[in-house]
Amino acid sequence: MSEPITPEEVEQQVLEINAWYAEQLMAERRAGTPDPERLKALKEGLAACAADRQALQDADEEEVAEIAARYAARAKELRE
Repeated sequence: MSEPITPEEVEQQVLEINAWYAEQLMAERRAGTPDPERLKALKEGLAACAADRQALQDADEEEVAEIAARYAARAKELRE
């Protein structure tokens, strides 16, 4: 059985995804004609990252594992 992931490790995952959203948001804003739907989606992604970072502060082991799984899946999705 593997050791549970720590909140700090999960926060690092969240920060990496947050950085991706922030980078994409800046690039979209610099585009000649930014796509309003993409801007909205990117902002929502940033908001979700902020909410999850906050949730990690008081999360139990199960919640930490759920957030970790969500961000592992999101990272895989963004790399595709």
